[in-house]
Amino acid sequence: MGQTRLHLTASKIEADRIFAALDAAFEDDGLPIAVLELDEEKDIHEVSLYADGDIDPVEARVRDILAGLGLPKPVECETLPDIDWVSRSLEGLKPVRAGRFIVHGSHDRAKRHAGDLAIEIEAGLAFGTGHHGTTAGCLEMLEQVVLRERPRNALDLGTGSAVLAIALAKLAHIPVLATDIDPVAVRVAAANARLNQVKALVETVTAPGFHNPIFARRAPFDLIVANILA
Repeated sequence: MGQTRLHLTASKIEADRIFAALDAAFEDDGLPIAVLELDEEKDIHEVSLYADGDIDPVEARVRDILAGLGLPKPVECETLPDIDWVSRSLEGLKPVRAGRFIVHGSHDRAKRHAGDLAIEIEAGLAFGTGHHGTTAGCLEMLEQVVLRERPRNALDLGTGSAVLAIALAKLAHIPVLATDIDPVAVRVAAANARLNQVKALVETVTAPGFHNPIFARRAPFDLIVANILA
């Protein structure tokens, strides 16, 4: 059985609550969940969850979660064709602004302004497009921390797509060690560092634990960012 998309519409406030609840409930299952703005003026947002195989138990859990939130909204199911939905969904994302930073895809280069610290991230298999609240929040906090602390050597632990490492390199012009336990993410991170012309400052390494000698070689770190699960 192929992949199925469960989706429903809600207001922005409702969609955020639903996303948070689904994200927590299906965290261990690794099911992709997304929120898309359909109509800004009418405040219509779509929450989608993607699952493979038998969709019935997943749908039942989603309906239970909605009931628990007091939002018993109709849930629709759609069988998806064999398309790279990661790339397709990211292509439709709007640029994200967080302080001086703008995170965008190649299709939105024209939306950069003078003075922006632009970070271009293409559709890929690693976490980090700037659209997740924790990523955007980290970007905003980085500006304050760098201005106050003036770090000279930084670590981005669990770098994903390297958004934060690239941001640090562009903002502070300092060396950044970007590590991740996932070799696919590290390859994506390296490619993004090259794309954003900070490869000379950002070193990407697959490191499943602090026993990796790279940490001792590059320490001490003035600043560590870790936008990861506990």
